[in-house]
Amino acid sequence: MDWKQQTIAIVGGDRREQEIARQAGTTGADVRAFGFPWPEKGIADVTRAKDASSALKGANIALFPIPGMSPEGALFAPTAQTPIVPDHAMLSGMRPPAHIILGWANDALKAHCKSLSIKLHEYEWDVELMLLRGPAIVEGMLRAIIENTDITIHGSRVCVVGQGTIGSLVTRWMVALGAHTHVAARNAVQRAAAHVMGARSHPLEELSSLAPELDTIISTVPAQIVGRGVLAGLPGHALLVDLAAPPGGIDRDAAKELGLKFIWARGMGSRAPVTVGASQWSGIRKRIEAICGEQS
Repeated sequence: MDWKQQTIAIVGGDRREQEIARQAGTTGADVRAFGFPWPEKGIADVTRAKDASSALKGANIALFPIPGMSPEGALFAPTAQTPIVPDHAMLSGMRPPAHIILGWANDALKAHCKSLSIKLHEYEWDVELMLLRGPAIVEGMLRAIIENTDITIHGSRVCVVGQGTIGSLVTRWMVALGAHTHVAARNAVQRAAAHVMGARSHPLEELSSLAPELDTIISTVPAQIVGRGVLAGLPGHALLVDLAAPPGGIDRDAAKELGLKFIWARGMGSRAPVTVGASQWSGIRKRIEAICGEQS
């Protein structure tokens, strides 16, 4: 493929997008960026746009952040002065055939893209990329737990909810650090795998009865499995850590009403932005090459 024929807009994100932009700039493509922290010395061969619409105008490829979107439809962009909401007007300036590569899209973005014939490519659940950025997510999670508890992870009573790609990594590390590790999962095979790793496994229905024994719950499921009934049974010192994408796996409102400490640990991959940004770009690059291959 001829990278010089591609115009790539990178919109939103954090320092991971700096590395993605740096790598994209080396391809020879016309790369524009907006909405993530801009380094003092700039990024070689990358143009800093004045706003999201300017970055997207004329672009045939748009890269949005992997953490996805807020419940209000804004792209993940912690340092942006105003929310970046990719609406019909903003996206209409893209050059057809246009493609957006991102973690995941909400219904509104899907509807805008359908009406504009923009193709979406979601990779939130890409196992290869999830594994590559998994260590940074786990390290960020560990830091969050350490900073928000008065007890060691070693010897504490932890329950990991969900045993997908990230859930299984979390379980491995909790066991390795000496936590009394429980796993709650719907899938019997995943529960068996957790058992083999040294955790005590439970069906989701046992969460309520397990709650009084726990110091920490770590949710990795993007559906509110940990509801008020479970939260009400937790001891007052319990810490709740939600690693899941919106809407999250823990009822935040109930946690607040019950006075429980809650951390929605989105964007933990920012713990190592260069490493994670490079791994994300490796997958994004493959997708762009595949897209251009299909169009040639």
